[in-house]
Amino acid sequence: MSLLLTGCFERHRTTDSLCESYPELCTQLNVNDGQCRIQRTGLIWQRYDVLKNPTDQEKFKELEATQKYIFCLEYAARIEPTELKDRKTIRMNALYDSYNNVTRLNKELSLSTDPEIIYYRWSQGDEQAQQQFLALEGKKELETPDLQLALASYYISKDKDKTYQLLHHALSLYKKNETVNQDIIKSLATLSQQQKKLKEAYIWVLIANDMNMPVAEAKNVASLFLLTEDEQKVLNKKAVNILDNLQNGNYERKMIN
Repeated sequence: MSLLLTGCFERHRTTDSLCESYPELCTQLNVNDGQCRIQRTGLIWQRYDVLKNPTDQEKFKELEATQKYIFCLEYAARIEPTELKDRKTIRMNALYDSYNNVTRLNKELSLSTDPEIIYYRWSQGDEQAQQQFLALEGKKELETPDLQLALASYYISKDKDKTYQLLHHALSLYKKNETVNQDIIKSLATLSQQQKKLKEAYIWVLIANDMNMPVAEAKNVASLFLLTEDEQKVLNKKAVNILDNLQNGNYERKMIN
């Protein structure tokens, strides 16, 4: 990209300025409308990112932003404006155009080898994508917490021990101060209980509560699992240690044992 073009891209500071320079990013949207403003703004700037850097990952982000915009518009399009009656028509047109853009983006990403996009296609019912994703098991392409969670979701009904290992591995991949996916913690709490690893389940409940994702009251779990006060004290310390290591990007499965 030339320095001149880069400078052109970087000068915009407001959405209005961006739309003036690149009207194709905005003309089909319900601009100048209070409904769906946050989602619309996010979509416009993501389209701009695609314009600057049209990679599969950026297009996937545009797809996600478009779906969020659609979710909002599907509600907004049903609202009868008390003034400016044409707004409903504009919203409906924006909605239909967004549907078309989802179709376009899905088509453009249909051959992507990005594992996150492959998983998305699998989640949409693409059986070939499922096989592509599973073929990546054990390879560095899947070495992220969310993709390990995705892999675990496949094995949950087939191999609970393997699922458990994958969830622990997912936690070990977090770097310092990264936000932990709540579903990993909740899944570990549930799976531990199902496998009769009651002390581990108690620890994950404590951690979930500390992360503001309560799955149950710790005292109720302690009572249910018949934990003594001394056992609770030991497990509380272990939970604090695990939480500290998670936040510092140093989690290892052996910490739970």
